[in-house]
Amino acid sequence: MAEQSWSLMPRSNPGKWSVWLIVVMPILFVIGSSLASSMYDSVAAGGTILADISARPVLALTMLAGMAVGISGFITGLLAIIKHKEKAFLVYLSTLIGGLFVIYLIAELAFPH
Repeated sequence: MAEQSWSLMPRSNPGKWSVWLIVVMPILFVIGSSLASSMYDSVAAGGTILADISARPVLALTMLAGMAVGISGFITGLLAIIKHKEKAFLVYLSTLIGGLFVIYLIAELAFPH
């Protein structure tokens, strides 16, 4: 089997999904942030995730969807790199961004403020 050369765009389906998921993640966060400052300006945040979902459902679910999409982008990027031997710059970049996001989430859970 010939070795795959490096490219900018991914060739495998998991690689393409990884790139698109990481592109969607900040879009969802921007939508959620705009909802926080416009639609839910006078509504106080809940103390827990469930309380926040009941108090501000659209905002909470949009932000949770952004987090899920970021984690999914990281996992599909790893799958593309390891299983499908993807050698595309955008897949490595999206996996790096997703990995940094996962580290950020772990740090937030370990050291809440």
